[in-house]
Amino acid sequence: MNRTELLHIEPLTSHAFAPYGRVLGEAFDPAGDLPGFSNPDTDFWHAHLFEPGEQGATEVLWVNYRSRAAITTLEVHRLTEQAIVPLTGEVIHIVALSHADGSVDSGTIKAFSIAPGKGICMRPGCWHASRVKEGQVTCLMLTRSSTTVELIDHLLQGHVMAESALEPIEPLTLGTPAL
Repeated sequence: MNRTELLHIEPLTSHAFAPYGRVLGEAFDPAGDLPGFSNPDTDFWHAHLFEPGEQGATEVLWVNYRSRAAITTLEVHRLTEQAIVPLTGEVIHIVALSHADGSVDSGTIKAFSIAPGKGICMRPGCWHASRVKEGQVTCLMLTRSSTTVELIDHLLQGHVMAESALEPIEPLTLGTPAL
């Protein structure tokens, strides 16, 4: 019988998330070196140049997350970054790095709390899953359009995936936030 392990939820910081990708939603620093503009009416600044992979087209998706189940499977996208920005509530995002052969490195699994106003952009090859604490959370997602089509074909009709993969893991449940 498998034992379900407890995975503690960590606060989202640029340093802690760096092995998996980039944190989005950092405050604008007018003295910083990123291009930007600020006046009394508006601020805008460069946050990240999204990379959908060679010959990939960027797609904007709406995603509703409702799952509170134990984490038993992780998903990976091999060619593209993927960004998630929660709009209506907190998302708990589980991530892991890949071994050299592309499989899940279970020693690198972490869970991060992402509140509205923040977001993440995962590197290609970052294994992941998303959960919520309650209800439904709507997110904006940036991804590669062919990755979305392939995933839908797999989930609906069982077609083999080339750009993505799903891998079972030992069950994990979310614990209390790490201090």
